[in-house]
Amino acid sequence: MLKLENLTKIFHGKKVIDNVSVNVGTGEVAVFLGPSGVGKSTLLRLLNNLETLDAGTVTLNGKQLNLNTVNKTHTIGMVFQQFNLFEHLTVEQNIMLALEKTMGKNKKEARKIAHELLKSYGLADKRQQYVSQLSGGQKQRLALTRTIALKPQIICLDEPTSALDPLLTAHVATTIQQLAREGYIVLVATHDTTLLEKLACTIYLMHEGKIIESAMSADFRKKQDSYPQIKQFVSGHI
Repeated sequence: MLKLENLTKIFHGKKVIDNVSVNVGTGEVAVFLGPSGVGKSTLLRLLNNLETLDAGTVTLNGKQLNLNTVNKTHTIGMVFQQFNLFEHLTVEQNIMLALEKTMGKNKKEARKIAHELLKSYGLADKRQQYVSQLSGGQKQRLALTRTIALKPQIICLDEPTSALDPLLTAHVATTIQQLAREGYIVLVATHDTTLLEKLACTIYLMHEGKIIESAMSADFRKKQDSYPQIKQFVSGHI
């Protein structure tokens, strides 16, 4: 269980994350929903030690998590909106480099792990291609595979469908559900309401750094009128 308690982040005197508290269980998906600038990506960046938390605590399975060390322990992994892949390296090399540099694997070990993961995520036939030769959807899967290679307990995805067409959005949703079934805690920051139609998740609607409404996706689909603010955003009227 991941617990975020009263998280706060202040930029230039303004609270961009304002007293956010959320619980996400193992094998569950939490979607932080809202337009640009509401704090959803900043929340993920805080958890990945890319921004410094000003107040609040984060616990994982009952133990307080030191966000200053998550990059070293690989407890939390991040898949960035722009993927942050090495375009001049092959698909295989992108994963191997992460394993060699951050986990101390030798080339043989790293290659074996890379091959297994690429097979699992449908990229085995692309392993000798350069990243620059991949489609947007393939880059997305590679970025996710590279993150999984480091064996995090929590996976954060920042706008995972922003550059993808509707068909690929469905593939991303399927992958997110697969991650949940494999026991990961999955956190998604998105403005893409079509992704919600395909996910079993808890929706957290954000506005000005706060969570203003939440709903289980199944409940929202059954009775949208019970969640007027999420309904308004999904319908495009916010």
